[in-house]
Amino acid sequence: MGINTERDIEASLQIGPTDQGMIRLYIEADGIEIPMDFTPEEAEEIVEEIQAAIQTAKDVGTKRR
Repeated sequence: MGINTERDIEASLQIGPTDQGMIRLYIEADGIEIPMDFTPEEAEEIVEEIQAAIQTAKDVGTKRR
């Protein structure tokens, strides 16, 4: 399975700070819970990656029109 493989799985995503000063991404799907903790600096890197992916997706969408 890769980034371009579609799956028909419903999941819930929650994002927020922990009481330990970390950023938690909490994913729940089909009875599985996945808490992932990141330092604020790591979370900023993730934000940058998401923003780059958003721009790439917009560029792809524009080319298809």
